[in-house]
Amino acid sequence: MLDVAVIEEPAAAEASLDPIRSRILAALAEPGSATMLAGRLGLPRQKVNYHLKELERHGLVELAEERRKGNVTERVYRATAASYVISPLALAAVRPDPVRSPDQLSARWLLALGSRLVQEVGQLLTGASRAGRRVASFGIDAEVRFASAADRAAFAEELSRTVAALVGRYHDESAPGGRTHRVVVGLHQIPDPAGPPGATGAPPATNSEAAEEDRR
Repeated sequence: MLDVAVIEEPAAAEASLDPIRSRILAALAEPGSATMLAGRLGLPRQKVNYHLKELERHGLVELAEERRKGNVTERVYRATAASYVISPLALAAVRPDPVRSPDQLSARWLLALGSRLVQEVGQLLTGASRAGRRVASFGIDAEVRFASAADRAAFAEELSRTVAALVGRYHDESAPGGRTHRVVVGLHQIPDPAGPPGATGAPPATNSEAAEEDRR
């Protein structure tokens, strides 16, 4: 079982978003048959069996083993991954494009960058999985608490200069056999987990303040 699988096909994304099927995927972190899942989820076995076949058809679950019980063969399934990410490729016609309106101070542009990151890394993972290879990657995850908006702006400016200097030092356009990598650095406030969706823990902003905040 993979830690994370990327869903790129629209039909597979639709299948994963069905409420019953998402419950089945979560339950199949531990292998189970239609009968076992029906007991766990409180659903009719026939309904579970139907959804299992659909999930298997889209590669979201796989057969783990077959158990013979008298004249009946019990099929035991497992999820193909512990968790799933839907790639923007599943909505190819309307996926965000950060090239369209680049703006370092826009939260929506940052979201578009994140969307492209999911798409590109997902494509790398899919290709590497088929070839039986690993993907070379690197990530940093850190938290920083600013005392003021001025400190945050100063941090962003210094970070921009540092990244630009590093890119300038190591980038070699003419390197034979070189491979181009993408560097993405993002900064955003952490949502308040105790609040409603979209809450940040900050006091409500006026319309003008909200528009300005989106650009920071």
